[in-house]
Amino acid sequence: MTSSADYDSGCGTEPEAIDEKKEKLRKYGVLNRLAKKGQTVLVGSSLMEFFPINELQQTLDRPYCIYNRGIAGYVTAELLASMETCIFELAPSKLFINIGTNDISAPDYKLARLLENYDEILSRIAERLPDCRVYVMAYYPVNAKAEFPFVPRASMEEVFRNRTNEAIREANAAIERLAAKRGYAFIDVNEGLMDEEGNLRAEFAVDGIHLFANGYAVILNNLQKYL
Repeated sequence: MTSSADYDSGCGTEPEAIDEKKEKLRKYGVLNRLAKKGQTVLVGSSLMEFFPINELQQTLDRPYCIYNRGIAGYVTAELLASMETCIFELAPSKLFINIGTNDISAPDYKLARLLENYDEILSRIAERLPDCRVYVMAYYPVNAKAEFPFVPRASMEEVFRNRTNEAIREANAAIERLAAKRGYAFIDVNEGLMDEEGNLRAEFAVDGIHLFANGYAVILNNLQKYL
């Protein structure tokens, strides 16, 4: 089982992590053969994979058919390499994307490289799925200040070196412009997630980055009008 460091140490270069991601992708490929085409798909890294959408949507007024194809540890380059399985095989009519926070976490992070990969992702979607409604999701805030009982602060120091709320705000502004250039919707579903200082509220956070179900419930409430 992957630890909270699945915030994904950036590029997931350890052989064990790489194997786990490949295994998830293989399983998704099998699932895709049994899935309904033309539905709603969520794609991204751990912040998407860990979204308990199937459980939480039971509280909504109407049923939805939503497939989650997030993979913990993914960076934009990895999604680029696996778009066939994670997106195109499902031929979604709606697509929600949250990818790139692990790029920000990487020691060699460059915003320009993240945007280049993200632009290529959106370009391929536009070419293959011209009628799909695409929603580029804002990155969630983090909390590098609070203490989390099951996650030693020292274990998170490296990821918080680059993955700051300032860097996240800068990246959000950039991908909002990118989405507009491509004619796609940029959606900020962070309302209610932040404390008075702009950090992820501690009661929603597993480790300062990943969310408990109560945080995802806030996000789902903010997402409802797009589903």
